[in-house]
Amino acid sequence: MIFAQIAGRLMLIAVALTALPAAAATSPSVPASKLRARDLGVPFDGTPGPLNAITDVTGVTVGHTTLNGGDVHTGVTAVLPRGAASQKDPVFAGWYSQNGNGEMTGTTWVEESGFLAGPVMITNTHSVGIVRDAVIKWHVDRGDLAPDGDAWALPIVAETWDGWLNDINGFHVTAQNAIDALNSAHGGAVTEGSVGGGTGMICNGYKGGIGTSSRRLSAKDGGYTVGVLVQCNFGVRENLRIAGIAVGREIAAPEPYVFMPSDLGEHGSIIVVVATDAPLLAHQLKRVARRVTLALGRAGSISGDGSGDIFMAFSTANAGAGVAGKTVAVSMLPNESMNAIFLATVEATEEAIDNALIAAEDMTGYKGHRVIAMPHAALQAVLRKYNRLVQ
Repeated sequence: MIFAQIAGRLMLIAVALTALPAAAATSPSVPASKLRARDLGVPFDGTPGPLNAITDVTGVTVGHTTLNGGDVHTGVTAVLPRGAASQKDPVFAGWYSQNGNGEMTGTTWVEESGFLAGPVMITNTHSVGIVRDAVIKWHVDRGDLAPDGDAWALPIVAETWDGWLNDINGFHVTAQNAIDALNSAHGGAVTEGSVGGGTGMICNGYKGGIGTSSRRLSAKDGGYTVGVLVQCNFGVRENLRIAGIAVGREIAAPEPYVFMPSDLGEHGSIIVVVATDAPLLAHQLKRVARRVTLALGRAGSISGDGSGDIFMAFSTANAGAGVAGKTVAVSMLPNESMNAIFLATVEATEEAIDNALIAAEDMTGYKGHRVIAMPHAALQAVLRKYNRLVQ
């Protein structure tokens, strides 16, 4: 574990030393060797896929662009349901807003049509517009949009606020950063922690960011996979629960925000993307998206007034169902068989949140603001105290 942690820190240092356009190093999506919650002995229910990541759902790819240097700590994360074919072969999808103090563009058409065409992008609050426009340009340059006058797109771009650690009003995210995240998207291991859109995020009073996890259903439940990716920027320390224990009340840390002590207000937001290969239709995927809220409750969230808690769920089954010009037959999992999907969604979301906290590292950012990461040894000590640590 120690060597893996050192390797992860060395990789971050190497990124920070890259050439610095606009005062920030730009890093492509390269999986780093970082500790995850299970590495620390945090117990979880359910069976993960081989990568314990959203990319365990076949065809799903993830890319990050990370801007990390000086006052700039931000970036872009891209999740593509069918990789490079995501625009031309839409997937059934549903979305849900638990608390709407946030933004996810394009959701009205997802609600109306039942389909998601193209990627799900995540960035900071003030970069949604440029990332949205960049996605359209990316599609145009690739020839993804129909050339017969129907060449349009309504990209899905979500955000959480990183303005404490990042110079958010400096508008450092560029169209090229978004395009780089898309072009770097790949299957396999997903980099977690302070990367991509999650670079400057704060979660439950500690450093937040990107996390992922998955669950493989049993053969009797269909053997399907559910994968989750989160961008964590929500919650307060006193409410944080890991493995059912209120760890935030027992692990001291400096207040992350000078203007609001962590025990007085609910800060930030969380974006969650749920992927599955189970044959679910749009109305069923909306049901899945709603179950994300139960995982947030397990983690201690109350979805406070200032929190943007917005979730997207999609299914990679039924390939070709969204292609225009023909009648198609689709398969659908019976509603009575969805309980295992619901459970997997809750379990994977909870673990993805913990993975984001564990993978994050201390950060000093905009105007010298400093936020510490979850101290691994202290977390283990608390869980051991309550007999909740896997030995």
